[in-house]
Amino acid sequence: MKKMPRWADVALIPILNLLIAFIISGLVLLAIGKDPWAALGTMIDGSFGSSRGVGYTLYYTTNFIFTGLAMGIASHARMFNIGGEGQAALGGLGVALILLAVPWPHWTLALPAAILFGGLFGAAWAFIPAYLQAKRGSHIVITTIMFNFIAASLMGYLLTGVLKVPGKMAAETAKFPEGAHLPTFHEMLAPFGIEFSKHAPANLSFLVALLCLYVFWILVWRTRLGYNIRAFGESESAAVYAGINPAKIIIITMLISGAFAGLMAINNVMGEAERLIHNAVEGAGFIGIAVALMGRNHPIGIFLAALLFGFLWQGGAELQFEHQIPREMVTVIQALVILLTGALDNMVRRPVEKLFIMRYKAKGL
Repeated sequence: MKKMPRWADVALIPILNLLIAFIISGLVLLAIGKDPWAALGTMIDGSFGSSRGVGYTLYYTTNFIFTGLAMGIASHARMFNIGGEGQAALGGLGVALILLAVPWPHWTLALPAAILFGGLFGAAWAFIPAYLQAKRGSHIVITTIMFNFIAASLMGYLLTGVLKVPGKMAAETAKFPEGAHLPTFHEMLAPFGIEFSKHAPANLSFLVALLCLYVFWILVWRTRLGYNIRAFGESESAAVYAGINPAKIIIITMLISGAFAGLMAINNVMGEAERLIHNAVEGAGFIGIAVALMGRNHPIGIFLAALLFGFLWQGGAELQFEHQIPREMVTVIQALVILLTGALDNMVRRPVEKLFIMRYKAKGL
């Protein structure tokens, strides 16, 4: 007997988890003397009430799409890639090196190079944990966590020494050539007579992220490699019996995962900062885990979950500014959403499954 229909698993469970998270968040706000309805209104208005707010929301959404895809492809092979933070950081290094190495005349030439190097550096950082998992049996969770710390230390060393601009205090590289500037939404929409804030960081990389969602769907559900990845994730023993090489699937999947994480640098390094700065990832690698879990590792779900967390990120900043709510409290609200959609998913899933099973029995199904 089936436990619940597909729509309930994909839509109903995440919505219920989200609703519970918002209710608990409202109670937390009440406990510190804040009006939860006013806070929600501020978050919505700050995220979608102006082109500036929309620009920031979509900027964060773009970051979370890339890291959500990184986690999503790994999850299809039943691997928990927690290394998105480090892989995105190394992707930023790859983007910075290639953009600083060439006096790019136009972004149409710089963007493909940045995509190539960002993806390659992110994949390279995922390769060693993948190899250790495939050949040595080292657990991917442990190795990817360790590589996040190594990446942070490496980036700190490079940005305070080798790549630092002489005479400047900031831990960052020189600014990229003018020809490497990606069009912002303001510049993209102006020819159509559509006004958009000049100060919003959303840029062309949002369209690259949407393209990656489509590539993800093609790869996972329309290619032989995608079938092998899903088969391995469902049952390693059955996959081996069918002639699928586990080591090969682990390594290839993690390379793709690392490449998706590395591509985040197109947005935050090339598109927004236009230079590589210390701690440029800002936790997006970890948010990607929640995005993939909430999105059920499907491109449409990942997009919607990334948009939700983009709203939480931007709305949380507005909440802090307008209501003087400490940043730590905003983090608690975000953490509640992650907790309910990830670790405590079964708290909602099991009662809902029982209700559907009771319904099926009553109908004699």
